Amino acid sequence: MSGTVTAVSSNGEYTFTKPNRDSITLLAGLGVEGDVHAGVTVKHRSRVAQDPTQPNLRQVHLIHEELFAEVRAAGFEVLPGDLGENITTSGIDLLGLPVGTLLRIGDDAVLEVTGLRNPCLQIDNFQDGLLKQVVGRDEAGNIVRKAGIMSIVKNGGVVRPGDTIKVELPGGPHRPLERV
Repeated sequence: MSGTVTAVSSNGEYTFTKPNRDSITLLAGLGVEGDVHAGVTVKHRSRVAQDPTQPNLRQVHLIHEELFAEVRAAGFEVLPGDLGENITTSGIDLLGLPVGTLLRIGDDAVLEVTGLRNPCLQIDNFQDGLLKQVVGRDEAGNIVRKAGIMSIVKNGGVVRPGDTIKVELPGGPHRPLERV
């Protein structure tokens, strides 16, 4: 299974959206160089408030570009970086990957998938009603989170739009993604 990087984004300041870049540099064990969420321990404000010593399982945020087409059909306009992701992808069912999946990106970078992004109310501050498009319930009443996945950097490297992403599934049994 493989896909493509369609955009990369980062921001050194706490803002909801992240500007697109020509490239980003992933640093092993830290995240995106210069990004506000890079670090060994948690950087997301609500998680820092709970326990600032927690390991950062949210170093790199990925969203599948296919989500943008889905929300566009419901009347919303979302572009790469708008939801705060670092890497926008195409051609991979990110939400269906199991915990521990490796994503080999470009020549050197390797990410390990840790879980699902937990969408927050800031999404509605960005566009009113958008939160209901990226989180809902399935027929059985289970919460479905569609706002991307989180990962840690196993091997650093430069990532650019157009880079190939190769998916390497972990040995079984596979654990489905949960929010991190």
